[in-house]
Amino acid sequence: MNIVLLEGLAVPQQTIEELAASLKEQGHTFTAWLDGKWDPETLIQRAKDADILMVANSPLPAQVVQACSRLKMISVAFTGVDHIPMEVCRQRGVLVCNCAGYSTTAVAELVFGLVLGLARRIPACDGAARHGGTKAGLVGFELAGKTFGIVGTGAIGLRVAVLARAFGCKVIAYSRTEKQEALELGVRYRSLEEVMAQSDIVSLHVPATAQTKGLISAEMIARMKPGALLINTARGPVVDSAALADALKAGRIAGAGIDVLETEPPIPEDHPLCSAPNTLLTPHVAFATEESMVLRANMVFENVQLYLNGTPRNVMA
Repeated sequence: MNIVLLEGLAVPQQTIEELAASLKEQGHTFTAWLDGKWDPETLIQRAKDADILMVANSPLPAQVVQACSRLKMISVAFTGVDHIPMEVCRQRGVLVCNCAGYSTTAVAELVFGLVLGLARRIPACDGAARHGGTKAGLVGFELAGKTFGIVGTGAIGLRVAVLARAFGCKVIAYSRTEKQEALELGVRYRSLEEVMAQSDIVSLHVPATAQTKGLISAEMIARMKPGALLINTARGPVVDSAALADALKAGRIAGAGIDVLETEPPIPEDHPLCSAPNTLLTPHVAFATEESMVLRANMVFENVQLYLNGTPRNVMA
């Protein structure tokens, strides 16, 4: 098999070479392109003879998949696959496998970094401390005793529930399917409308699909408590950013922590959330820790090996 890695995996090149060694020993050809070039013409030239492609989170153009006549499998070093032309893959019979679970801990921990940053006004406190200020106007609130709402109780949502319980929060959730594991943690399922209205903090953990696009609409944001926080480490299109910015500017909700927007960073400086008060923005970094990057590199190569063994896992299409 001709196996081609089209982009870096945020690990040292030596790590990639070590992970690829067993594939080479089995007689497969492996090529890694780590120079960051991502225009369609270059991608087609590099991928056209591949049997297996390995990619991370850069959007893969449909014409690249269409140009790969031998392509059988794509191993995606990411949890979401909305950046992969899935319909084209289905039409071409190309198997797509993701790296579900590699970033569960990383994302869940950043959720609470954003929550604590907002709840305790940490960025503003830092500015005050550096410039002769005091705590005046910067007294925050505790998480203990608050209602923590989770939208989507997959692996990350469940991990967030564990951490929220550790902080002493009451946890309620909305999800298409109720998980026994969540119930055993003390999570109580509610409708989306109830989660939005009853929560002091709402954290989003759903994939980007046709059904979730705009799920957190102006109507849903209007249901939130005036003192509530909205956290999005899921996918940007899930939230109506303009409506969220309007609510923040009008003081209808207390704050927002946003790691994902409609497009990948860098985002335009005139994006409505860039000028919204009480807003923490991070550049789609929730998934990225030293530990998670090593884990996903291992998983993306394991996915290839399992496919070659005839036992594919994490199959998305």
